[in-house]
Amino acid sequence: MATPPQRNPFSESHLESDAGATFVLESKGKWWHAGFHLTTAIVGPTILTLPYAFRGLGWVLGFLCLTVLGCVTFYSYYLMSRVLEHCEKAGRRHIRFRELAADVLGSGWMFYFVIFIQTAINTGVGIGAILLAGECLKIMYENLSPNGSLKLYEFIAMVTVVMIVLSQLPSFHSLRHINFASLLLSLGYSFLVVGACIHAGLSKNAPPRDYSLESSSSARAFSAFNSISIIAAIFGNGILPEIQATLAPPATGKIVKGLLMCYTVAFFTFYSAAISGYWVFGNKSNSNILKSLMPDEGPSLAPTIVLGLAVVFVLLQLLAIGLVYSQVAYEIMEKQSADVKQGMFSKRNLIPRLILRSLYVIFCGFMAAMLPFFGDISAVVGAIGFIPLDFILPMLLYNMTYKPSRSSLTYWINLFIIITFTGVGIMGSFSSVRKLVLDANKFKLFSSNVVD
Repeated sequence: MATPPQRNPFSESHLESDAGATFVLESKGKWWHAGFHLTTAIVGPTILTLPYAFRGLGWVLGFLCLTVLGCVTFYSYYLMSRVLEHCEKAGRRHIRFRELAADVLGSGWMFYFVIFIQTAINTGVGIGAILLAGECLKIMYENLSPNGSLKLYEFIAMVTVVMIVLSQLPSFHSLRHINFASLLLSLGYSFLVVGACIHAGLSKNAPPRDYSLESSSSARAFSAFNSISIIAAIFGNGILPEIQATLAPPATGKIVKGLLMCYTVAFFTFYSAAISGYWVFGNKSNSNILKSLMPDEGPSLAPTIVLGLAVVFVLLQLLAIGLVYSQVAYEIMEKQSADVKQGMFSKRNLIPRLILRSLYVIFCGFMAAMLPFFGDISAVVGAIGFIPLDFILPMLLYNMTYKPSRSSLTYWINLFIIITFTGVGIMGSFSSVRKLVLDANKFKLFSSNVVD
């Protein structure tokens, strides 16, 4: 495990001797590169889960939660960028979330708390990306060969092999072209899915629409908090400091431009997917709206070419997402295993990189094959991971750094968000873990079906 920061460990000389900073988090990017990274981290195939999240909230509360969580996360990321810029101007340039939190809050345990949460997020997203990519391959295979014998875990193995190859791209910055393609892919499959939902909703085979919530008030409450956790996971990223680290210094103002790019894409994709999917399927929405459009029984509810192209786009973007969220793990590995005095592609550094990154991807692939329940993973990761890092810590870091007056609106807004989302995180954690336990009897190890 990486060692916690000591007093003033963030000088340029320190970073120059840090292989994780020099190799993985090299600072060469422009603001639009950060926009590509942010969009890949936030606007992913998880948006196809939004109709599923809406079925636990209904129309009004669903819209409200989607809008509020979007505004809060944008505000949160803006505040964190301000804190990072403040520290950089003070001569303490932070390139890792864990070091920023430990330095500002002055607590060694905070370093380990952040690294634990980030590891949980990165590993959870890595597992989910491989699982969904394997499911996309399975969907295509079953349409081409309905009586084929290949199982889900075999497709997951195929995706894992591809991810092992791609994982050898040496730095976060080297993903910029892949993440630009990822941005275009997210727009592509979003519009394809929206078109497919409109077609399905207007067709003679349109499913009956029922937007009612669960009858029991306690069940409605649990479903609501579970849905909020899913939306939090969709908006969250937990790696903004690492993304900002890829910018060529000074980073002042650049990350905000990247956020504006990201949230422009998010606005069009999130709302269109949520509205169209929930409009058609209501409380029967699947955890992946593509599966609702391609039911196990009966014909597809949209043209096969449209759905097939959407599945291909999703598959390709999942590879990019897996790469983005693995960078923190790779940075930790590289910091411990690489020798910064030797070249990035020297034999001394290349062999450990190949072995360690391959083992990490194999672990994620194995877990994806063994425990295929992506909908539940999203909720747990959102409640336990993204809510603390993206909805609570940035406000706390800003108040500690800038020390706004207790009579100022900023102070009270930040305090309100901290208290509110601490409660939401606790309830969301309980609700998502409860659902995980309830679904435990629905899945088998190495099952060929993903549990909703």
